[in-house]
Amino acid sequence: MNTGGELELLLSCAWLAIAFWLIIRAIDQRRVFPGLEPSSGLLTQRAPHVTVIVPVRDESSNVAACLHSLLRQRYPTSRLAVLVVDDESTDGTALIVQSLAEEHAALKLLRTPPLPRGMTGKSHACWLGAQSVPADTEWLCFVDADVRADQRLLGSAVQAAVDERLDLLSLAPRHDLRSFAERLILPCGLLTLAFTQDLRQRQASDGGDVTVSGPFLLIRRRAYEAVGGHAAVGSAIAEDVALARILKQHGFKVELRSGDRLLSARMYTGWTTVWPGLAKNLVDTLGGPASALITALIAIPLAWAAYGIPALDALGCLGKGESTACFALAPALSASAAAIGLHLAGAAHFRIPLWYALLFPLGYSAGALMVLDSVRRRLYGRVRWKGRAYP
Repeated sequence: MNTGGELELLLSCAWLAIAFWLIIRAIDQRRVFPGLEPSSGLLTQRAPHVTVIVPVRDESSNVAACLHSLLRQRYPTSRLAVLVVDDESTDGTALIVQSLAEEHAALKLLRTPPLPRGMTGKSHACWLGAQSVPADTEWLCFVDADVRADQRLLGSAVQAAVDERLDLLSLAPRHDLRSFAERLILPCGLLTLAFTQDLRQRQASDGGDVTVSGPFLLIRRRAYEAVGGHAAVGSAIAEDVALARILKQHGFKVELRSGDRLLSARMYTGWTTVWPGLAKNLVDTLGGPASALITALIAIPLAWAAYGIPALDALGCLGKGESTACFALAPALSASAAAIGLHLAGAAHFRIPLWYALLFPLGYSAGALMVLDSVRRRLYGRVRWKGRAYP
């Protein structure tokens, strides 16, 4: 009995089934992740009052471009305020904001007092900002400093939230990927989320969990205050997900959409920021230490199957002359072509060179190591971010 060839055929067929399941899964997830189309938005003086809150800590390289894009919004100027909350920056961020505030009446700067125990810096800054908005503010919009906003962003987002009676609208930005590390890791990471998180269930009003994108959260003020705002999730590392989860648990309507056409963000700049930035949140993003570990341990062999199984079949067919291994080549190559095609589509979506699609096993392997590091930090150490350590 040619057990070696039969094993290769079994592996190839299993790999083919898995590859096509992954593609079907990605397509289905995309269907329940609609994009927000740019619109003229609410341009009249009857538009609800929005205060954009930008928490910053050592963002001197980002904050000016972010604020310029927010201050150029096509939204009634009398109904828009921008509040930057400086979280003890040491790189001159506050001076940049103060200089811009002298030129723009809509822009204000708030400096935080020392961080209290039991809160992360970002939650503390967001909470203080929410307590300092104008009295007539109806919507709070939390925006990260690395976001660059299209002029139609706020009008389109507020219009959608009002029309659909949402309490929280989160927009996932178009990721601006420039360094090798960003281009290798982030597409694989986002595809992993598509494979592992059931967006259909998470988008449902009666779903148990939720997915949001931290760079842009538009929240109805009365809903935010009803659940206690960022003070209620002050110790959470992934405060965006924790806040959205509480809102959903209280019956408020939460929705995530693609904001590809309305905002972009460059969250990291290379290995030195990609690794700590992702390791900080991966445990929470993947549902806890156990599920994060399982995801990491499954990702590595699956990723390398794209090259390993066809190579194994080719060795059996050409090197040993096993006929069953030769038959196994067809499903193996079909599966690997499908997997590479999926990552080619991802590379095109992220506007990066297509040859990065061929490196996806390296991307998943590096991501898995980040997951292991994230679990280690959560269980045995402390999470470190921007000069602070959190238990």
